[in-house]
Amino acid sequence: TATFAKWILDIGDGIIGDENDDYATIQVPAHLLITQYDDSISGIVKSTFPDLDQHHNNPEFFKSKAILVSTNETIEQINHYVLSFIPDNYLITYLIDTCSVKNIITEIAIFQMITSCREYLSSDSVDKSETNEDSYFQSITTKFLNSLNTSGLPTHSIKLKIGSPIMLLRNLDQNQGLCNGIRLVVTKMTKHVIAAEIISGKNIDLAVYIPRMSMSPSQSPWPFKLLKRQFPIMLSYAMAINKSQGLLLSMVGLYLPKPVFTHGQLYVALLRVNSTKGLKILIHDDEQKSMNSTTNVVFKEVFRNIKR
Repeated sequence: TATFAKWILDIGDGIIGDENDDYATIQVPAHLLITQYDDSISGIVKSTFPDLDQHHNNPEFFKSKAILVSTNETIEQINHYVLSFIPDNYLITYLIDTCSVKNIITEIAIFQMITSCREYLSSDSVDKSETNEDSYFQSITTKFLNSLNTSGLPTHSIKLKIGSPIMLLRNLDQNQGLCNGIRLVVTKMTKHVIAAEIISGKNIDLAVYIPRMSMSPSQSPWPFKLLKRQFPIMLSYAMAINKSQGLLLSMVGLYLPKPVFTHGQLYVALLRVNSTKGLKILIHDDEQKSMNSTTNVVFKEVFRNIKR
């Protein structure tokens, strides 16, 4: 509606709410809020992915749905929660033959139990090409390297199931649409390759293959360069707000246990949904008590610089 669109634009312009040095507290309309829940993560998941147990293996189900959050820690919590609800195995029935004896039809079938869960572990090391052979970095243990995480790199352990939505963390093939930030759904898993179907961007429904690759952070937060060999992906039931730019979704669950903290972040999240019916927001304090207000960050200096 026009009222909903204006509310989003006003948030982007930073002209609503109680302003305090470019940080403003805004009230969220009641019809957009999720206020009844026993567990906040369960509440946002059930709202965004209704009947997940029936649709978790259907790529169409995830094409236009996502949970958006502001911190990586919360992303991991939600992804772990959702993955735990999806069955590890599923049954396939192959109908082999039918026969009829005295008008009694008998079907002969084979049942096969398929394991749909797999864990991929990275191989981590210190990049020796940028480290002195005699330096103390050579004594760093593999276990310590496995524990390191930074933005833009996959984790040491990636747990996936058939039907899981994932996000690509590297540019692999622009012609196929395999670019950083693209979303896919896992269709098959082997030891060295993951088969997936693209669910965002220009090549939706295209079947692709994702290999393991060696990666390093563009800017290392450590006094050495980490070399990680892993699939360049992360689970994407929940995703960071900044990674969602460019998406247009029919269902967005905006989960804010912690408020946004960068310029225009709330505006970007709200722009991802194509109608007011498709947006639900869950805000709570440290004691899981629901709230009807949150922080909006808009630095007016940005607009002044643009006008110049």
